[in-house]
Parts: sequence; C-alpha cells; structure tokens
Amino acid sequence: MEDLKKKKLNMKVQWIKFAIVMVLYIAFLIWLESWLGVIVIPFIYDVYITKKIKWQWWKDAEGPVRFIMSWVDALVFALVAVYFINLFFFQNYVIPSSSLEKSLLTGDYLFVSKVSYGPRIPETPLTMPLTQHTLPVVDCNSYVEWPHWDYRRAKGLGKVELNDIVVFNYPAGDTLCSAPQYQAADYYQMCYGIGYQVYPERPNPDSLSYELREKYFSTIYNAGRDIILQNKNEYGDIITRPTDRRENYVKRCVGLPGQTLQIKNRVIYLDGKANKEPENVQYSYYVKLKQRIPEELMEELGISMEDLTSLNTAGYLPLTKHAVAVLSQRKDIVESITINNDTSDTDIYPLNGNMHWTRDNYGPILIPAKGKSINLTLDNLAIYERPIRVYEKNDLKVKDGRIYINGKEAKSYTFKMDYYWMMGDNRHNSADSRYWGFVPEDHVVGKPIFIWWSSDPDRSGFGGIRWNRIFNIVDNIK
Repeated sequence: MEDLKKKKLNMKVQWIKFAIVMVLYIAFLIWLESWLGVIVIPFIYDVYITKKIKWQWWKDAEGPVRFIMSWVDALVFALVAVYFINLFFFQNYVIPSSSLEKSLLTGDYLFVSKVSYGPRIPETPLTMPLTQHTLPVVDCNSYVEWPHWDYRRAKGLGKVELNDIVVFNYPAGDTLCSAPQYQAADYYQMCYGIGYQVYPERPNPDSLSYELREKYFSTIYNAGRDIILQNKNEYGDIITRPTDRRENYVKRCVGLPGQTLQIKNRVIYLDGKANKEPENVQYSYYVKLKQRIPEELMEELGISMEDLTSLNTAGYLPLTKHAVAVLSQRKDIVESITINNDTSDTDIYPLNGNMHWTRDNYGPILIPAKGKSINLTLDNLAIYERPIRVYEKNDLKVKDGRIYINGKEAKSYTFKMDYYWMMGDNRHNSADSRYWGFVPEDHVVGKPIFIWWSSDPDRSGFGGIRWNRIFNIVDNIK
C-alpha cells in the first residue's frame, strides 16, 4: 500500500513537471512562430510519463562504459544548452579591433542580447556550438549548408535605434579567400585593388557612358579576381559563406531605414540635420613628436601600442578631441598636430561606380526601407545594385540603357528588407558602411548590453585588467 502511494505521488510530480515544461515549450514555439518543434513533444512526453526509451541506458552499465558515457552525456547536454542559449537569447562577443575606440576597446568582452531585436531563426541550423564558421585545429567548416532556411526573425523587445551599438554579420563576407591571412580581408576590395595595379592608367569614369563605365569596372574587378585565382598558393580558394556564418562585426548605427545620410567634413547629417557625434569619436592626425609620449600620458589619453605603431609606420595617430586638446598644450612633447584629410575614393562604396565620395565627405545616399520604393536610374544603380541583386536575390541586368529586374523592365524598386548604415567611432580606422555599403536587417545579430570583462592587450596579468570597465552598460557609452 505504501509503495502504491509513493508510485502515485511520483507520477503526479512527473505530470506536474511535464505540464510546466510543455507550457514553456509551447510558449517558446509561439514566440518563434514555428510549429516544426511539435515533433519533439512525443519525446518530452516519454521522458516524463511513459519512459519507454531508455535515455540513460548507460547507468545500468558497469566499468569504463558507465564512466565514459556519464561524461559524454554531460558534455552533450552542455553543448546543446549553449547552442540553444546562444542561438535565441544571448552570446558573448570580444572586441577584436580598434574600430570603435575609444567607446569600446580592443579586449572588451560583451554580453550580446539576441532578444533586444529578436533572434533570427537559424539559416544553417546544423552547426557546432561555440564556433562561428570554422572548426579549430582541423580548419574546416563548423556547419553544413543543408538544411538551409530562409530569413525569419522572432519578435524582439524593440528595433535598432539611431546611435545603437550593434553586432551584425559582415555583409561583404559572403565571398572570401580561404588562406588564413586573407579571410578577414574584404574580397571585393582586394579584387579592385589588385585590378587597379594591373591598370594604373585609367580614364575618368564620369566621361564614359553607362555601358563603357560598367565594362571598365568589370575589367578592373576581373583582372584582380583572375590574379587571385592564379595564385592559390598565396590566396587559397575563393569560398562563400551563408549570412549567419559570416564574421561578426560591431559598429554604431548612424543611419536608419528611410533616412538620407550625408557626411560633410566628417559630420554626419541625417535628412539635413547634423547627428550628434559620440563623445569618444576619434580621427587620425599627423603628429610630429619632439620626444616619446610618456607612458602615464598614454594611459591617461587611452593611446594604445596599436596607435603608436600607426604613428611609427604611417605618421598618423588616432585621437579624440580631448586627446588633441591635451597634446596641443604639451609643446615639450608635440611639435605639430594636423588632421589626416585623406581624399582617396577608389575604395569607397560603391566600388563599381566611383561617385568621388570620400570617407569624410560622402553622399547624400538614401538608406533603403522595407516596403519603400526608389526610382532606379543608371546614375544610382551602382548604389542599390548589391541590395537588389545579392541581399534580396533578384536577377538584375542592364541592356541598351534599360534596367531589367527578373526579366521585366524596372524604373523603380520596392525593397523587401530594412537596411542600416553602420560606422565605427574610430572614424579614420574603421572598415564600415562607407567601404561596403548597407547592412540588411537579416544580418543583424543583437545588441551589446554590458561589458562583462575587459583586458588590455598591451599589459599582462592583473595590471592588464580594466576594472573600471567591467559591468559598464553599453547604452551609456554615447
């Protein structure tokens, strides 16, 4: 009788556990708006109620089998849990470069929320947890491209807002060279850069018709691509990556869908109004020193060894307004400081339609918005060609001076996604939208919430820990 009561009580507890798990699981499926997960319900039912499948069969084994399988079970559970959490809720991200300095520093570890903008349903769901695209040691893909699901995003707590710091997949990372030293490079800029070396004498594109201009840029691009193909020992193979397996970048959103952005003398204007610059925005200055900057002053102004390397090799130093003001007063150290006015335009987006824009004077350019149309002309086609053809997967051609999309003549185009303009706060040392264009909404990963760890790569041990940055809220960094 006592055993029967215990059995009934245990069964009641199991039904309560099952009910709680099912409520949470169904709520999760409703949030994702995906009912594919209902196939898992019979297995959940078996775990708590019927127990027909011996999920932990190894507990009845003896010797090394039980010991090994206990560790395998714990490892598999941990990997699945991490995969699930990273996919839908949050993940960690480390700042690898100085493009956002001095707002976010190299060595800052960020807690990135997927819920803020809504998590993406994975396009390539079969992947090894804790990897982005490559397995360490063996150097092969950490994912398989089948099954491949179309872009979809669950509802989030909000949308990307102006001046948000955002983590996203690198848009130009769809194609790259497989050699390790070139995987982080912009493949398209490489092709054009190499092509310009092959054709150093080039006509002014403005003097050419659209057909000749297109042929000219195609010739440059193809020349660079052919050299890459012919030198596999150096560059490796040309490979592609799906959207969610491209490198993660972190920049500040300085332009929203539907806004017209223009940069005039380094100031960003949105719809004709100047946007407030971040407090720690940096620009590059040509600095001539009388003597080495003291280490105490370097630490006070946030000047890193990477910054000094730039000074020693190229003659310029990235500085905030505050740092410029301080150094300008130190006549014992600094002889002169002048801003670096680089006017090069061949590496500026769009690469296949030189608009004579520069990093400091850019646009105006309309940022595409979902459901909104633009008039398409041969003058602006280069700007919107990549969103139309690559991101929104249309067949776009030009024939006899007319634009055709999916076989039909098009004088306008209505966008299917929202797009954003991302830039680093280290304005003269940031590979951003000025060089590779718009960031589509399907590339947005999440929003950094706070810095959970920070270590200075120039200093080791406890002296390298930036205690004053740990648990700083990223939203407060404006």
